Amino acid sequence: MSLNDPNWGRGGSRGPGGGNQGPPDLDELWRNFNRRLAGLFGRGGRSGRGDDGNGGGNFGLPSPARMGGGAGLLLGVIAAVWLASGFFIVVEGQRGMVFTFGKFSEVALPGLRWRLPWPIQSNENVNLAQVRTLEVGYRNSVKTKVLKESLMLTDDENIVDLQFAVQFTVKDPREYLFNNERPDDTAAQAAETAMREVIGKSRMDGILYESREAIAVKTRMLMQEILDRYKTGIAVSNVTIQLAQPPEQVQAAFDDAVKAGQDLERQKNEGQAYANDVIPKARGAASRLMQESEGYKQRVIVNAEGEASRFKQVLAEYSKAPAVTRERIYLDTMQQILSSTSKIIVDVKGSGNLLYLPLDKLLSSAAAGAAPEALAAPRAIEPMAPVEGPRSRDTLRGRERGERP
Repeated sequence: MSLNDPNWGRGGSRGPGGGNQGPPDLDELWRNFNRRLAGLFGRGGRSGRGDDGNGGGNFGLPSPARMGGGAGLLLGVIAAVWLASGFFIVVEGQRGMVFTFGKFSEVALPGLRWRLPWPIQSNENVNLAQVRTLEVGYRNSVKTKVLKESLMLTDDENIVDLQFAVQFTVKDPREYLFNNERPDDTAAQAAETAMREVIGKSRMDGILYESREAIAVKTRMLMQEILDRYKTGIAVSNVTIQLAQPPEQVQAAFDDAVKAGQDLERQKNEGQAYANDVIPKARGAASRLMQESEGYKQRVIVNAEGEASRFKQVLAEYSKAPAVTRERIYLDTMQQILSSTSKIIVDVKGSGNLLYLPLDKLLSSAAAGAAPEALAAPRAIEPMAPVEGPRSRDTLRGRERGERP
């Protein structure tokens, strides 16, 4: 088809296949658009034909009444969408903060809620169940130190490198949002302040080895007091000391001091163990000596009392028969003396010779001679005839002279 064809673009000519061979008719497109727009604004009752009778007449602009009805419907749709934008959801564990022109108005509980759409009202959800964590003295790992926060001075004027973490939750969303500009930074500063105060009242050994849990508890309580005084709406749940050690520059010297302290404690324990072993033995020996001395005392007293009683009895008998009593006492005394000796030397009056009785040899010879006879056949022992005193003395004296060299 030539571009100079007067029917180009009007849809009148058809090609050999019977279809349209040219581009779409712009007038027809415009009429279709106007027809749809009129149907949208309530013009479906008219036929829509023009004066030319071929159905292709031009549509004019809609009347003001019809335009007003379409605009109202459009405004209604927009208003419905705008009002629907005021719905919001508060999940469990959160609280919705509703603001009217930027000013706090109410707290929304969990569930589906509605507020006036923006820009009249807005909302912000605050998570009360979330456990937030603050890191003081380090970031992400204990190896990543922040010396400005971790170095602290103790009560005994030592420096300790201490890193700890704080876990907290939000207990009052209104205070958390409005009373402080940066509540998390405020909590971090309060944690560092509380820890420095507690460390400043503690000794180095207690911080490193003995009272970490007590220090963490005191820090949590003091930190909570500070946050409540600032009305931050934060509840501290836990304080955990991650690392506590001397500064790296004095670590070796401090290790030596710790070893010396351990050696001191070991020696004290050894000394205490030795004392626990020796003192009971000494106390037992002292108690035994005291009991023995008490027994000796009682024995001496009883013996003395017995001797005194015996003396009184002998005195009573002596007063009755003095000569017999003296002889009896003499014989008992001699028997007691001679029973403990094996040799006797007797001085005979008027003779000038000494009588020697080797009782030990006599007893041994008598025992040696009696043993075979006793083993052979036992026999009755006849009593010996009494020997006169002078003859026995002469016989003994003769034996003494014969035995002398």
